[in-house]
Amino acid sequence: MISIYDTLAAAIRAEQPAALITVIEGPHVGAKLLVRPDADPVGSLGHPELDRVAHRDALAELEAGRSGIRHYGPEGETTPEDLMDTPVVRVFVESWARPPQMWIFGAVDFTAALAKVAKVLGYRVMVCDAREIFATRRRFPMADEVRVTWPTPVFEARGAELGSRDAVCILTHDPKFDVPAVQGALATKAGYIGVMGSRTTHAKRMERLADVGITDPADLDRLMSPIGLDLGARTPEETAISICAEIIARRTGRVTPSLRDGRGPIHQGGSETLGT
Repeated sequence: MISIYDTLAAAIRAEQPAALITVIEGPHVGAKLLVRPDADPVGSLGHPELDRVAHRDALAELEAGRSGIRHYGPEGETTPEDLMDTPVVRVFVESWARPPQMWIFGAVDFTAALAKVAKVLGYRVMVCDAREIFATRRRFPMADEVRVTWPTPVFEARGAELGSRDAVCILTHDPKFDVPAVQGALATKAGYIGVMGSRTTHAKRMERLADVGITDPADLDRLMSPIGLDLGARTPEETAISICAEIIARRTGRVTPSLRDGRGPIHQGGSETLGT
């Protein structure tokens, strides 16, 4: 018989998200429930309703990549009034979330630098470009995956994988490539969508997006373009740091000087030719 730990170990080895809930105080101390997305839970905390509520909450913690303690009643009660004169069950939710993903579209000069910084931050990095001569392992040895394809097939096959911890960075200025990449990214739950380009370039891109029916202000507000924090970045490495800093700030809810929210040229001296 496969134990709950064997199932957990298999999920971790396969880089599949899993959360182990353990009762640390209250009835049934030590009882465990293993939670995985798209799979039935394994084990029990001692009551079916407690299992149901804890399973729901653990999935939310897993999506956010968090571990922590939660409090319930013995039958899954969750509100303070439900817990009056009721023994409190404290459980520890330990999450093994898959590494966050960064999908980089466009095998350009900035891509290698961004992939390197993303790997330092723990991202699983995919580089995608339709040009076989540019999208090579030799150019991007640091990437976990290099794909020679157009954006649409990637999003159709795997877009459902992306969640709030994941990032899509579109670094190409080719309308044939960046418009479908933006379309695909907006159809996902990716927490960050950054698109490289000057303010002028992005204004033209917005016109092309309108031509294909992307006009919802809520969708357009998800696009960070010009991409990155306003750090005065010029080199690919500096630009990569500004992009990753913006991703961190957006994820943590910090108010930061994003280039998107500024006015005028991106770089001091009046030039927008670098396009970051």
